[in-house]
Amino acid sequence: MTYIEKAAETAIDWNTLPDMATVEKTMAALQRRNFNPLFVLDRESALAKLQEMIPAGAEVMTGSSTTLEEIGFIDLLIQGKHPWRNYKDMILPEQDPEEQARLRRASTTAEYFLGSVQAIAATGEVVGADASGSRQGGYVYGAKRVIWVVGINKLVPSLEMAMRRLREHCVPLEDQRMKKVGFPGTFVGKIVIYEREGVQGRITTMLVGEKLGF
Repeated sequence: MTYIEKAAETAIDWNTLPDMATVEKTMAALQRRNFNPLFVLDRESALAKLQEMIPAGAEVMTGSSTTLEEIGFIDLLIQGKHPWRNYKDMILPEQDPEEQARLRRASTTAEYFLGSVQAIAATGEVVGADASGSRQGGYVYGAKRVIWVVGINKLVPSLEMAMRRLREHCVPLEDQRMKKVGFPGTFVGKIVIYEREGVQGRITTMLVGEKLGF
């Protein structure tokens, strides 16, 4: 049995929704670390809030995100029913691999970079991980503004539990998802622990009061 298969059998329910006292405690910790939390009730409210937050004409890039798919933001971009400049409208049609790679690197400096993370500790640390690290490049420094959209099922008591959630829950499910679409699987290439943001207002953490993503 592989590590991923063994981890998938964990008895912990990683999708338990916390009570509002826990959400409020986590939001206070996020605020102290300059991750600027806000709370919305559900996915419909999350989509509406994003449309309100991003100004017309802004460059927008999205990291791979089941959460953004579930709230309808990816469909909104695909349909073109928005006032923004979507970087993926340039990236995805590009046939030359080298030019597409260049565009992907350039997209990490978009005005607005949106995505999600794997876990948020009640103490305020945020854990993000990727195989390639493309999302983390925008999150860490490149993008002018970052918006994390996070279902409250991703809130955990501590940084230790956040790391466990990543390895025991997120990696096995992402591995399954990748195999279903024809890839050999996934791996953790880069892990970033976000301790604090130094630029005031750069990162916004939108907590959504339901289960989203994994």
